Amino acid sequence: MKENVLSETKAALQGEEQPAPCPLYRKCGGCQLQNMSYERQLAWKQSRVIELLGRFGRVQPIVGMERPYHYRNKVQAAFAIDRRGKIVSGVYQSSTHRVVPVETCLTEDETADEIIGTVRVLMKSFKLSPFDERTGRGLVRHVLVKRGFSSGQIMVVLVTVSPIFPAKRFVRALLERHPAITTVLLNINDRRTSMVLGESERVLYGPGTIEDTLCGCVFRISAKSFYQINPVQTEVLYGKAMELAGLTGEETVIDAYCGVGTIGLIASRRAGRVIGVEVNRDAVRDAVANAKRNGIQNARFYCTDAGDFMKRMAAEKQPADVLFMDPPRAGSDGAFLSSVLTLCPKRVVYISCNPETQARDLRTLVRGGYRVRAIQPVDMFPHTNHVETICLLERLSGRAARKDGGRDYEAF
Repeated sequence: MKENVLSETKAALQGEEQPAPCPLYRKCGGCQLQNMSYERQLAWKQSRVIELLGRFGRVQPIVGMERPYHYRNKVQAAFAIDRRGKIVSGVYQSSTHRVVPVETCLTEDETADEIIGTVRVLMKSFKLSPFDERTGRGLVRHVLVKRGFSSGQIMVVLVTVSPIFPAKRFVRALLERHPAITTVLLNINDRRTSMVLGESERVLYGPGTIEDTLCGCVFRISAKSFYQINPVQTEVLYGKAMELAGLTGEETVIDAYCGVGTIGLIASRRAGRVIGVEVNRDAVRDAVANAKRNGIQNARFYCTDAGDFMKRMAAEKQPADVLFMDPPRAGSDGAFLSSVLTLCPKRVVYISCNPETQARDLRTLVRGGYRVRAIQPVDMFPHTNHVETICLLERLSGRAARKDGGRDYEAF
């Protein structure tokens, strides 16, 4: 079966390369597949998922985008001085701290690009210099723009190394050019770090957060909280996740790595109760506010390590029916996977942005008594080599688990 699916993608993969539509394709490094047609990109990603996850079962056809451009609703830019002494903004070249100047990007929200361009112009008129990591001089490090896809609300975060900033005049000038901006924040990052945002921030204009609607739920988004960057495909991704979870309204659901509560709150309308767990305190605060904003009363959120939390549940003999897990690119560590096998929920819906680490984690769960029942790739990041994959695992009965433990699966 794996070979049959592979043969279906072979024709598309053999197509010729095309000229990349972006002139920064080779300098930026952000869109690794832009020299392929979109059909060929999808075939490449399908083949990659089959190669990594096909041993566990049949990989369903990848779900692509109808319009795979300008999908990023979160855009950030770094600032620098070029050789001519001109302020430029853009992205760090892959594996370097050299800023590649970017005026517009085919994957980024167009309004966000325009706002970043205005910030760059205003920096010159206000005589604000970019921060130089080598000398430690300068003020402005980054600008971050988040835009609600359905709400249209816009957040602008100005990241500086010092709180001394001409806030009122700068914000007034920015709003004159972009009145659609909903809120502006000043974030202070004075550390020698690769992290964009620092710990301290203050609101310069508006409420300090924006809202967006996803899968029928309204979510509050703060500067530091995680929110999927492609809202169109996120609707597809979470819809598939709910479909695979098979919720009937009676289940106890755990949303590990819950962030601002997106998966858990969407699931709450189909489950008995939802428990969200997250180590990021800002994200948990947003998740609690999001539950109240949507009138959801069967969801609770906890700021703690998800693995420790599940082990405590197991020790207290609290059952769990469904676990949603959406870890970072590094996947889950051994301690977390051990806690999954200790708690032993009936079904696990594993969402991953890295099929390599997902394959590693699936092997552990399969050896621990689970079987992979479905594999669904979704193209969340067109023109890049990243792919999101949902896997449904079901706990085998005691005898079946002992008999099949440790096997890999070629087909269902």
